[in-house]
Order: sequence, then structure tokens, then C-alpha cells
Amino acid sequence: MTPPRWPPTPFAPRSISATSERPTHAGPAALSLNTDYPRDLRGYGAHPPHPQWPGRARIALQFVLNLEEGGENCVLHGDPGSEQFLSEIIGAASYPDRHLSMESIYEYGSRVGAWRILREFERRQLPLTVFAVAMAMQRNPELVAACQQAGHELASHGWRWIHYQQIDEATEREHLRQAIAIHTELTGSPPLGWYTGRDSPNTRRLLVEHGGFAYDADYYGDELPFWTQVRSSDGQSHPHLVVPYTLDANDMRFATPQGFNCATQFYEYLRDSFDVLYAEGEERPRMLSIGMHGRLLGRPGRFLALQRFLDHVARFDRVWVCRRIDIARHWQQHFPSEFAHA
Repeated sequence: MTPPRWPPTPFAPRSISATSERPTHAGPAALSLNTDYPRDLRGYGAHPPHPQWPGRARIALQFVLNLEEGGENCVLHGDPGSEQFLSEIIGAASYPDRHLSMESIYEYGSRVGAWRILREFERRQLPLTVFAVAMAMQRNPELVAACQQAGHELASHGWRWIHYQQIDEATEREHLRQAIAIHTELTGSPPLGWYTGRDSPNTRRLLVEHGGFAYDADYYGDELPFWTQVRSSDGQSHPHLVVPYTLDANDMRFATPQGFNCATQFYEYLRDSFDVLYAEGEERPRMLSIGMHGRLLGRPGRFLALQRFLDHVARFDRVWVCRRIDIARHWQQHFPSEFAHA
């Protein structure tokens, strides 16, 4: 294996807690000394580590299929109203009864779209990660079994596909427990990865306090994994790995204002993202995550974007197409959290 162009640079994680002091307004000097500020705006800075991807890959390419259908907001699930997010009805209002159009839009994902995507990855013998909502898993065990049989990673997408920003900590903790229990019952093993999506300031701490996770993906601010330290309720700091996800290279933008209007737009965005990162990867390899939903990308008029992009990727040899758990394990092996304190 050819050695990296420069030695990996250690990254010292800083403490992240669910609560912290509010920023002061005493001037720049005071702000720079406020060590309790919970956001990390620096990251790896000018010297990111060389990730040493397998096979001297210039890029780690990771696809996610979101399985949410059957776990979204719906009065049948005990919610006060219907789902509003990520459907063909952009800007839909929550309706305080069954919204049959919204329900059927979601059902397309689990009945048709997810299967179309899975068949494409099977045809090309490529792996992916499934962000699986536990309630959706319960309602579609056949789809769960197909993902397992194909060797895809099943990461937890929580108990419900709802906004946790508005849910109290005790309820979120119980939902996390339920998600893990159901995931374990249906798959035979607990999830190693986690992605809430509509998370709260407490989510990561609750994950760490529960334990057993290799990573979470509730972050969009980097192109490499990184270690952070999470302060639990007892005041202890715990190293925790974050494998960033994406909201830009994501078919969700078919369901947002000023998003993608056709397959060509999505394909060109994915292609250009890949090409830039592949070129940079000669010296600074990164990762590219791509988000998919059966009810969105699984529609025939959009699906061609995925096929064209996979054809494009196949022309390049130094590409590591992998699951998120593969990235997490690679990072743990090559950049363990203790490395920062050696």
C-alpha cells in the first residue's frame, strides 16, 4: 500500500454537552476565551488527516436508503396530525385526521420505490446502509429481511420519523430504548449506527448514555469522520465517533423549494460532487454520502439519476463504495480516539 502523501494529523476532540453557557457580548477577546461554546467551527482546519481508505481509494462513496414509511406522523400512530415533510406535496399542512394522499405517497416508498433501489444495488453488487425507523421495520419485515440478505447495514433511524426537537428528554430516551429493542428483535443484533434526522440537543448524549453504538450520523458539517467528546448527565466525558451525513447530495431536495426538478439535475449534482472530490482525493481523500428515499428517488422519472451516476462512478478505479459501519470501523482502526491523547 502506498503511504499517504503526508502523515495523518491527530484531531483533539473538544467537549460537547447538551447545555452550556450562552455566548457573552463582552467583545471578541471574551468570546475567544469562552471554552463552553458548544459548536466546533474549526474542525480539522487546514490540515485534515489522510484517511488511508482501503485500496488507496481517492474517495469513500457511501449510499443511504432511508426506510421511514410506516413510522411518519399519522393519526393512526397516535400523532395529532398527518405528515408534512418530504413528500410530493411540498408545503403540505398537517391535517388532524387521516390524510390518505399523504399516506399513499409514503406507501409508494415501501411498496415500490425501495425495492427498485435495492434491485439496482443487487444488480451491481454494491453495498449500502439503510437508515431504518423501527416502527417502519415492524410494519415491513419482508423489506428488512431483504436488506439483511443482501448484506446491507441496518442502522437505526429511531423509533419514529418525527421531530424530536419538540419532544421532552424522557420521551426521547424511551423512544431510543424502544428503537433498539425492536431493531434487535427483528434483525437479531442491536444497531451499531444511529441517525435521527430530526434530532434534539439531547440526542447524542442519550445515545452515549445508552452505549453500544459505533457512530452516529446526525451531522452535516464535514467530509471526514471525527471524534468528539460527549458529556453525560453524570459529568463524565465519553469519546464518540461521528460519521457525517448529507442533506445536499440527497434526493430530499426533490421535495423542497428550489431543489431538484428532474433526474438530470440530481445526476449532474452527484456527478459534479464526485468529480471534485475524486480530483482532490489525489492528495486529500474524503467521503461522499448520498441520501435516498424509496418514495422519492424510487419514482421512475427520478430513478435514472441513480443509474446514470452509478455508470459514471464505474469508470473510476480508486473508489471505495462501502457502508457507513465500514467507514466507522476503518476510522476506529486507523484513528482511534486514544490517538489524540498519545
